[in-house]
Amino acid sequence: MSNDYVITIREQTQTDGSVRRFRFGKNWRRFLAYLTDTRIEEAKKSLCAMIGTQDLNGSSFLDIGCGSGLFSLAAMQLGASRVYSFDFDPQSVACTHELKDRFFPENTNWTIQQGSVLDHEFLSVLGQFDIVYSWGVLHHTGDLWQALENTVPLVRPRGCLFIALYNDQAWVSNVWRGIKKLYNRHSLWRVVIVPVFLVCFVLAALVKDCLILRKNPLSRYREYKNSRGMAWTTDLLDWLGGYPFEVARPDSVFDFFRARGFELVRLRTVGGALGNNEFVFRRGAE
Repeated sequence: MSNDYVITIREQTQTDGSVRRFRFGKNWRRFLAYLTDTRIEEAKKSLCAMIGTQDLNGSSFLDIGCGSGLFSLAAMQLGASRVYSFDFDPQSVACTHELKDRFFPENTNWTIQQGSVLDHEFLSVLGQFDIVYSWGVLHHTGDLWQALENTVPLVRPRGCLFIALYNDQAWVSNVWRGIKKLYNRHSLWRVVIVPVFLVCFVLAALVKDCLILRKNPLSRYREYKNSRGMAWTTDLLDWLGGYPFEVARPDSVFDFFRARGFELVRLRTVGGALGNNEFVFRRGAE
């Protein structure tokens, strides 16, 4: 990592009494140890598949909540003319800097900053982009619908917005919100929550693979990198600890953006299950 910038790792803002935000950046730093060329290629494939293009040549790309920096890197390798990455978490910003230093050390078209999608002053100077990307981020801001509102002016007319948001499972989502609060309230809760749910998820997957799908139960873990280049353990901790935590019904998201002049061009849902619904919107011409 280069030494031409300094990031202070400050204490995360409390969101609910003694409940702190989950430190996504700390989780992403562990993920960088798993990052390979294969995972980067999978990230590029998933990005292009949803946007419906073979590359990003000549397009500007905004990565809201850049996390590990993987998809900002994917955009650069796909030929984006300009990439702007920002994240609320300073360690996520550090991860993204690390990838830039590793793959594009001399490139001046990739800008990385710490910032919040809820900070109007910060957003006001960013301008507009051909592609605005925010996967699994806005539901962790503490104000999902304001975060969605703030993305609207960042998308250029005829530009593309690609977001992923947690599916609303009604009372099940409320249960998960309680678990996530406990996870972040004290480290002692993590000692209980992580192994218990690790066993639960593994056993549920084992039953499904062996009795329903009739496939090798180890294959889902070997092939997990095919899911956007991600790592199973990273996503598990992200899910268990991810707080603040909000959810949205697909039709509510669709109605929200239609009222603001966006057209839904691609939708991938998880049905009624746990996980992220993915949306690609196209902004109308102004």
